[in-house]
Amino acid sequence: MYAIERHERIHAQLSDAGRVTVVDLATSLGVTPETVRRDLDALERAGVLRRVHGGAVANGKTSLVEPTVADRANRARAAKSAIADAALALLGDDFSGSILLDSGTTTAALAERLAHWRPSTPGTQLTVITNSVPIASLLHLNDALELHLLGGRVRGVTSAAVGSPAIDQLARLRPDIAFIGANGLSAEFGLSTPEEHEASVKSAMVRSARRVVALVDATKLGDEALHRFAELRELDVLISDADPAGTLSAALDAHEVEVIVA
Repeated sequence: MYAIERHERIHAQLSDAGRVTVVDLATSLGVTPETVRRDLDALERAGVLRRVHGGAVANGKTSLVEPTVADRANRARAAKSAIADAALALLGDDFSGSILLDSGTTTAALAERLAHWRPSTPGTQLTVITNSVPIASLLHLNDALELHLLGGRVRGVTSAAVGSPAIDQLARLRPDIAFIGANGLSAEFGLSTPEEHEASVKSAMVRSARRVVALVDATKLGDEALHRFAELRELDVLISDADPAGTLSAALDAHEVEVIVA
């Protein structure tokens, strides 16, 4: 295979997944890891990608990139749907406790399912707490849910309430399960997001919950955004559409994080 063909294949995989690894590319292209590294170096010089440890990410994928909820709505839709189904299965139809839903499109996919949730025992209510205006709008008509919307300044990018009011309210709550989204999850840096105020609220959610479940699709595994809001040791369960590999898999095992592949 000529170099230009390899470069086209690498570019196509970057467009689909947002990131590539040296090991996977060497296998799929049938070349040595050293050849892949040279190809990645050449593509980085051309401005196509950015090298990271073990592979590369698309050039626009940096620690400060934060697409709007509308921009993210149709990305990895099938993966988010599968993750949401697996998250709902954790609850079942007889759960009668309290859950906390972080803002984001993957947690919104879970909210879409909760909008039609009915308990196995009539009259039982599920308490749902969220800082997301779109998620609250999805859930407020379901009489099987007791909905609590956290207050604060609503960010236009994520439609999420942030700031001291939300953090103060979370400090006085102890929900049974928190379903948390992230822009990146890596072995070294943990869970991260690009924006400082959003990170502070996510940290407060992690601290408040008895059990923390991260909903993270495969495109974010191994990534690192600017602000860390939780370490892997603070995580109880990870639900993703792909099994984490390499150092991330080892780190999750070391911290006894249950991994559910949707």
